[in-house]
Amino acid sequence: MATRFEFVLLGEDETLLQAAGEEALREITSLEKRLSYYSDTSELTRINRRAAYEPIPLAPDLFSLLREAERFVKKTGGAFDPAIGPLLRCWGFVEGSGSIPDDTALEEATAMSGFHHVHLDKNSNSVRFDHEGVEIDLGAIGKGYALDEAARIVKGHGITNALLHGGTSTVVGIGTSYDGEPWRIGIQDGDAVLGTIELENSSLSISARSGKFFTSGERSYTHILDPRTGHPTSEAAVSAIVSSTATRSDALSTAALVLGSAALELHDPETGVGVWRTADPSSVLVLDGLPAFDRNLSWS
Repeated sequence: MATRFEFVLLGEDETLLQAAGEEALREITSLEKRLSYYSDTSELTRINRRAAYEPIPLAPDLFSLLREAERFVKKTGGAFDPAIGPLLRCWGFVEGSGSIPDDTALEEATAMSGFHHVHLDKNSNSVRFDHEGVEIDLGAIGKGYALDEAARIVKGHGITNALLHGGTSTVVGIGTSYDGEPWRIGIQDGDAVLGTIELENSSLSISARSGKFFTSGERSYTHILDPRTGHPTSEAAVSAIVSSTATRSDALSTAALVLGSAALELHDPETGVGVWRTADPSSVLVLDGLPAFDRNLSWS
């Protein structure tokens, strides 16, 4: 998944901890092979190649993940939408570092993008596309899903205290830390620490414009696109979501970055939201429901 996964597992049985960690990492490797947008042999690639021509039967777990993605598309009003493969290609983020498309190409890519082209049949556990060229990229939800599956395995081994992360941008806190207190996690963009929060049986995901971008003239263009407009998001620089699952926080952090000041609508009893205009703790656009949030007021 083009990132590094690391686990901290607490307990007294070192053999058990190692076995659990290795099994969880094997599951992530397996999911990478199945869900990769960039692999010619993955299940996702098979879907992208064939679903415009015929319904594609899916394994139950992949069908459930696409159903979950569909729910997030609806919850966010389309600010999160994994069916944006054509837009990613149009902006040059699939096989290059990015470039500005011409208006005609962007219009065509926008017409081929969007989860409204994806139809899930729960009776047959299948998916089909209603337009040629539609492509799903699970990059904004797959890492969180993989961490949830890893957490399921870890807890299945009886481990009650652990910290799992993928690329430091999505973190799952199981139980508590060494001292019995919640896991304390920093929200960071580059060298800037925006604040810290506490995680206990919950997850945190962070999205940032600075992750991957290109510069043209005096303007920078992020790889995080607004599916509703077809253009890179621009209002917010950093977003953070705390939620009950990593799948949920991963998807919603992308949506929060796209929504900017409108991300407050994502807040509910199981979701905390933070959005910053720049990598500066004082540039808060939205801050609501993050557990035990402590701003880094000493940032300079």
